[in-house]
Formats: sequence, structure tokens, C-alpha cells
Amino acid sequence: MSSTSPAPPWSVERLPRADGRTFLVTGGNAGIGYFVAEQLSTTGATVVLGSRNPAKADVARASIRARVPGAQVRTLQLDLADLSSLEAAVEALDVDRLDAVVHNAGVALDDPPRRETGDGHELMFGTNHLGHFALTHWLMPLLSAAPAARIVTTGSFAAKTERLDLDDLQSREDYRPKRTYGRSKLAQMHFGLELDRRLRAAGSTVTSVVVHPGGALDSLTPSRPPVHVRTTGALILKAPAGLLLQGKHAGAWPAVRAVLDPAVRGGELWGPRVFGLRGRPRREPVWSHLTDASAAARLWDATCDMTGVDLGLGVGLG
Repeated sequence: MSSTSPAPPWSVERLPRADGRTFLVTGGNAGIGYFVAEQLSTTGATVVLGSRNPAKADVARASIRARVPGAQVRTLQLDLADLSSLEAAVEALDVDRLDAVVHNAGVALDDPPRRETGDGHELMFGTNHLGHFALTHWLMPLLSAAPAARIVTTGSFAAKTERLDLDDLQSREDYRPKRTYGRSKLAQMHFGLELDRRLRAAGSTVTSVVVHPGGALDSLTPSRPPVHVRTTGALILKAPAGLLLQGKHAGAWPAVRAVLDPAVRGGELWGPRVFGLRGRPRREPVWSHLTDASAAARLWDATCDMTGVDLGLGVGLG
């Protein structure tokens, strides 16, 4: 008879230890990414805040260190809109292995006109999807060097009602900011699931998990001055919004669980428990339009063409 005790139920308040491991969080200086980094830092792991703005990253690092005694937090200058900079950014990590990356950084524009990256890609699609795809290419040797690394891709509930236009991925023909944002996040989610299929086929020890934060609002997010300060007006809106939505600290929970929980498996989708909008993280059925492997494969090929990256899945890439 085995004397091994069953694993305790997952708790967002009592995260398992992760001493000796290293996690990279893109966009870790603000929003959901900040809270992912803050929560992971409580586990004893080294957490790297990827940010295109070094000053904001330094402020976020100081905030985490003030709240988490002994937190091991580093910063990394990382501009996902500049594909040519990503190889050097990964070299600057200066680690032998990476145990997880949380693809969280994102651009969301509210108003036209359409904007482009320096590489000529639509800004939201280029940053949110193409940048993370190319970053994965450069990170894969470090991820493959870890015993069981995870790639966690943060999608969005906004992607649930969107569909990709594979003939207009860059929204050149019909640009509408909210739709383009939703499609960029949908592309990320397709990528995360297709990546896991290819990792499994290659016999890799790396797994890919997709998460989404549900409805995460600033008005429900606890203050972390000067990273985030909740206003008086936001407090007035808190009660009614809190019935269906949640703060960004709670929006971080699915990604944190996807990094740490040994029960999480590659190819899964995790989100909030209540209507997919709020609550503690749980595995949910993969959305029906995300099960289209043919569309995901076409997106993969188009992404390789746009980034100039051939994302192979061995220890070395390209």
C-alpha cells in the first residue's frame, strides 16, 4: 500500500514552491502580467519581467520586492514589435534553461487609424501574435534544456466570438480595432494549441498551454502604486461590475496555475470558473473554433512567412 499522500487541492492563496526555477513573463511590468509575476515570485522562483520600457520594468520590480520579501525578480528589455531584436533579448537572459514563459504582453488599440510595426506588420497582430511566435523560436533551446518546461499563451475572452480571416490576417482590407485585437488574440490561442500538437509529435518534453483571464477590469484590481492606482470613480463602479467580472490580480490566476500545477497538461485551455469571466481557474473545453487544426496549420505557415522564422521543435531551431 502506497504511503504517498494525495496532492492538496489547488489554491490561489497557497502556491507550491518553485525554488531554483526561472520564469519569464512578457509584459510583466503592468496589468495582468504584473500580477502573474508578483504571484509567481512568492514561490521562490526567479521571475524575469519582459518589458519594452526599462523604467516601467524597474518600477514593477521594486513593487514586487516591496510586497514579497526575498523575491528574486529581474528585468529584461523586450520589444515584441521589433522582430530583429528578439535574438539579442534572449541572449541577454543569460540563463542555462528556462522553466516557463508566459506569453502575456499585448497591444490593444481603441481607435483607428491602423498602425504598423517597424517591420510593416499591423501593430496588434504583429506584437501580440507574430512577436510571441518569433520569441518562442529563440527561447526553445532554453525551454528544451529544462526537465518539463511550459509555454503559457494568454488569449482573451474577446477571441471567443472572433474568427480568423486567413486572407487578411493583417487587417489591410477591413481594419476595425476591437475586431483586429480579438483576432490577434485568437491567432495566439491557435498558435498555442498548434504548438502543443507539434511538440507532442516531435517527442518534446516542452508543453504548451493556453489560458485566458476572463473579464479583468482595472476598477476591480487592487492598487499597486505606482504600477496601478485605483481611482475613487473606479471604486464606485466596483460593486456592480464584480458580480460578473474580476480584477487583473484574479485574471492572472489561470496563467499562474498553468505554470505551476503539475496536473495541467499540454493542449489544454484554462480560464475563470464562473461563465469563463470570473472566479478561480479551471480547465474548460477548448472552444469549438479553436479545434480547427487545418486553420491553425495555415496560420502557422503564414506566420513563418511573415516572421521569417522556421519554428522547428528540436533543441536547436531554424
